[in-house]
Amino acid sequence: MAGRPFPPGRGNKEKRLIAKPVVLTDETFQKVVQDVQGVMLVDFWAEWCGPCRMIAPIVEQIAQESEGKITLGKLDVDANGLTAMKFGVMSIPTLILFKNGRAEERLVGYMPKERLLAKIKPHLTEQAQKI
Repeated sequence: MAGRPFPPGRGNKEKRLIAKPVVLTDETFQKVVQDVQGVMLVDFWAEWCGPCRMIAPIVEQIAQESEGKITLGKLDVDANGLTAMKFGVMSIPTLILFKNGRAEERLVGYMPKERLLAKIKPHLTEQAQKI
């Protein structure tokens, strides 16, 4: 069944969403970011960008380990230049952390997982910081 909220074979005791990135476009960005309650990390990237390809699995791993505490969005700047321009994205990868729809933190360039977590955790609730 498509769109299952939990992997097959797991009981319905915990309804955990599988942490898949939300693909954002110029048309969907505002609505999706505004609708997310809590923390959303948006990865502004491009396919040709080496550092973007290096950081992508790290960001996806953080989202998966957060078990729903962080929503991950990805916006291809080549295909969606208006949104990138609106947020002043001049270098990629750029990660912008939104909290309840407001941009709270901007991270530019590749960084290791520990450094990313150190930047993200202060924006999470006390209980959610245990990732």
